[in-house]
Amino acid sequence: MYRVEILNQDGASFKVRSEGCEFIISSGGKAITPPAALLASLGSCIGVYARKYLEGAGIASSGFNIAIEAEFSKEKPVCFAVIDVTVDLKGVLFDERRKDAFLSFVKNCPVHNTLRANPEIKIKII
Repeated sequence: MYRVEILNQDGASFKVRSEGCEFIISSGGKAITPPAALLASLGSCIGVYARKYLEGAGIASSGFNIAIEAEFSKEKPVCFAVIDVTVDLKGVLFDERRKDAFLSFVKNCPVHNTLRANPEIKIKII
């Protein structure tokens, strides 16, 4: 089970604590916004799986970058309508079979699977 604590700091800022680490999320422009943090989670998770694939396949890489662009829906409820992920492998070349295998592998990251599964979210007030 994962546990994350979010502590309100000063109105629009929140300190996030998880597994001994902390960072700030803000809707007031002082730090990363909640929607950007969601996209960062997706990109980072894909990155972990990309690294696992490359290492498992014995493919040398000098590093790679992931860029994500997302658009909010124009209708309610407000949510991301489209999320585009680009993985720049910095010169690593794949044939079509290897590219398909890579994509299938990285799409199995837990954050991607969670977003696709549309999980039930229970909110309680104490």
